[in-house]
Amino acid sequence: MRKTKLYKVCFLSQGKSIELYARHVASSHLWGFTEIGDLVFDAPGEGLVVDPSEERLREEFKDTTMLHVPMHAIVRIEEVARRGAAAIRDAASGDKIMPFPLAPPRAK
Repeated sequence: MRKTKLYKVCFLSQGKSIELYARHVASSHLWGFTEIGDLVFDAPGEGLVVDPSEERLREEFKDTTMLHVPMHAIVRIEEVARRGAAAIRDAASGDKIMPFPLAPPRAK
């Protein structure tokens, strides 16, 4: 039996670092974007402790079938064995996170 892959995706959005878990990550048909789909969250009421940041992410992405995140906003994509907590962090909270550098403009 084939095991379904699980990815931890960390990306920057509106000054925040967002960590989500997804079953699908691929290059998007939209140039310069990465598609992230089949988002994985705990079922409501499944955990004993309610994490407010995970609840906020679940609510924000509840009707999302596919995210198209700009390639330069992706910080890291990891294939993981098990799911952890989804999180929203302040990108300026001491984490050394830098977006992928863009190519310099070509001289004409």
